Amino acid sequence: MHYNLALIGFGNVARALARLLIRKADLLKSKHDVTFSFTGISTGRHGFAVNPKGLDIQKALELVESGKDIFPLSSFDVKDSLAVIQHSQANVMFENSPVNTQTGQPAIDHIRTALELGMHVSTANKGPVVHGYRELTALAESKGKKFRFESAVLGGAPVFSVMREAFPLAELESFKGILNATTNVILSRMESGETYEQALNHAQSIGLAETDPTNDVDGWDAAIKVAALATVLWNTPMTPQQVNPTGIRGITFEMIAKAKADGKRYKLVCSAEKVNGEIVASVSPQLVDSSSSLYGMMNSSTGITFRTDVVLDYSIVLSEKPGMTGGPVETAYGLFADFASIVK
Repeated sequence: MHYNLALIGFGNVARALARLLIRKADLLKSKHDVTFSFTGISTGRHGFAVNPKGLDIQKALELVESGKDIFPLSSFDVKDSLAVIQHSQANVMFENSPVNTQTGQPAIDHIRTALELGMHVSTANKGPVVHGYRELTALAESKGKKFRFESAVLGGAPVFSVMREAFPLAELESFKGILNATTNVILSRMESGETYEQALNHAQSIGLAETDPTNDVDGWDAAIKVAALATVLWNTPMTPQQVNPTGIRGITFEMIAKAKADGKRYKLVCSAEKVNGEIVASVSPQLVDSSSSLYGMMNSSTGITFRTDVVLDYSIVLSEKPGMTGGPVETAYGLFADFASIVK
């Protein structure tokens, strides 16, 4: 079967996805008899392009990465993302616009439009998972389509799909983990002797932290991931504001040194637990010792441990590899995995 694909957002992750799909095209064909073409692309800075007969994706990559507009590739005069979705005649839409932690927009409108037009949807965007999960899931089911978001937490690691497929009818009791790589890098480097400012500058220099690191260091990125997990895995709506995170700005070099002397270290711990039917969630810096599974997660390593009524502790850990910090390729794989699951 042939699938037309629309890419809403064409930043680092979406471009990595395009390259991954091209690289895996032969496997998709041989294993699932699936072929594909790109019929719509929406970018924040380089315009819009639609061609139901197929866009030249290599040319689109070249244009964007050289700072040029992609409009010359288009067979339609489209002016916004919704028009790209509407005219693309896509079967699958990948939504990767910037995250809006407060409302989930405009991603929710993009996804709603695609589902209403009969498209499957995959997103790495946490906003619509937190703010639109029930509505968008119900809409997808009513249309006989899939709404998937494996990349929303821990990049390409199978978090949602593991709980959905590998633990049928298990009751989740709690989860705990490190979900933000930037703060883990900062705390690890402070433990090695750097100041907060030096550690943050390093995280920015390797592209892990944004120029404005507020969402990371104040805990909001971690909080929206906790909210997404709670919203989906317990089917209970939760916002990052309800998590009410505490970030790492208050952790001083002296605190790090004392913890190290005591055989402990600070981690930005993300957790949630169901207590008497209520969900208690938290994001805050906590001291952990060597008995904790979080203790050995250094630098950009991240991970999570689930506790259920049938399996006490099941952990997923993304360990840092030398010279690698995680990022677009790993996140793109989560989107690719969604696509492979949908077409299978």
